[in-house]
Amino acid sequence: MALSVERAAGRREYKVKDMSQADFGRLQIELAEDQMPALMSCRPVFGPSQPLKGARITGSLHVTPQTAVLIETLTTMGAMVRWCSSNTFSTPDHAAAAIACDSAAVFAWKGETLQGYWRCMEHALDWGPSGGPDLIISDGGDAILLIHEGIKAEEAYESTGNLPDPASTDNPELQIVLNIIRDGLETNPKRYHKMKGRLVGVSEGAAAAVERLHRMQANGTLLFPVINVNDSVIIKTKFQNLCGCRPSRPDGLMTAIDVKIAGKVLVVCGYGNVGKDHAAALKEAGARVIVTEIDPIRALQALMKSIQVLTLEDVVSQADIFVVTAGGSKGIITVDHMRKMKNNAIVCNTGPFDKAIDMPGLESFPGVKRITFNPQTDRWVFPDTESGVIVLAEGRLVNLGCTISHPSSVMSTCSFTNQAMAQLELWMERDTGKYEKKVYALPKHLDEKVASLHLAKLGAKLTKLSKEHAD
Repeated sequence: MALSVERAAGRREYKVKDMSQADFGRLQIELAEDQMPALMSCRPVFGPSQPLKGARITGSLHVTPQTAVLIETLTTMGAMVRWCSSNTFSTPDHAAAAIACDSAAVFAWKGETLQGYWRCMEHALDWGPSGGPDLIISDGGDAILLIHEGIKAEEAYESTGNLPDPASTDNPELQIVLNIIRDGLETNPKRYHKMKGRLVGVSEGAAAAVERLHRMQANGTLLFPVINVNDSVIIKTKFQNLCGCRPSRPDGLMTAIDVKIAGKVLVVCGYGNVGKDHAAALKEAGARVIVTEIDPIRALQALMKSIQVLTLEDVVSQADIFVVTAGGSKGIITVDHMRKMKNNAIVCNTGPFDKAIDMPGLESFPGVKRITFNPQTDRWVFPDTESGVIVLAEGRLVNLGCTISHPSSVMSTCSFTNQAMAQLELWMERDTGKYEKKVYALPKHLDEKVASLHLAKLGAKLTKLSKEHAD
């Protein structure tokens, strides 16, 4: 099924839910701009020289007011941009409408079906007969996946004449991907090879995707350079700020449902960067926090913070709220766990993928009833007990599924400015051979540049080293 698109002024393509919300979206973008000094300072610094002039950038990243500031910074630097979301629930429709109206081709709306989501991805990558984008901004790796699967299918079709078979996998999203590739293969059998031929590189912001990309590099299947912005030094502050800025409602966790944290028993599944800060914020808000962990070092770190470490089986019938922070993992909370939980226990996931919570098992459980009482807030009632669990954002990313966005200042300093600098680095070095088909860390001088761009807004003045001190 093709995606029908419309055109804005300047013949820009778009597919959004409601263009009448564009003015409100613009207001939200302007409010975000004031809180994103690092990203906004790129405009006077780089705008006049247009260093990205001629670059075609495809973004696969949540479509929010903060993302709009990133998009419009890239266009100010000379880039042409096409964009889609990296999550079916994370698009505020007013932000998508404002972007479509004013600045870039965008294909996103809140509550996309999986079919619609992947069709939006296809359109964001489609730059016409001359190939795909020069650069990709990724948050989760789905655009990377589509290109790699497309290449694989085209090579198989050329050598055997066989079209990809969606029935060859039981993964519903991969079935959709293979359908999309198959639909265009006979009429355009080199579509994804053209994309690969033009693509300079990718900047990736999701930890789970970076892990996959490292494996692809190791087995020789990675097709282009990738800069990993997730592990840059400055982005480590992102996790602290996401939770610490609003400890009573960390990361939008409780926005979907009116619940008081104080006194609740809360289980955090995973004590990595995100888990540590969720645990600290929720503990500060008065919750009794318990951590589940597989890593002995992280378990010890939790204990040193006076946080109890147990298995999920130890606490599944006692806890009030379960937060999965182990991004990219599979089967952390199963349907059997959910059946043993307290009535109306809350279950959510802070990672972008839906495999951490066994949603297919829950949805297919015989006789289970789904009651939606807020957008992306569902109570699932089991027939044998008449008790149920409350699942937020269908087990996907709760941060943006149940709120509008992350805090603007956090995204400016700790994510989006890194993405902009990585794109600029890849583009400026495109003819030098500096970047091979490998995963690279963001260069240290760019990490420092991102930090320095934010300092003036915070009233900071750096001490300058003399030559003697520097030596």
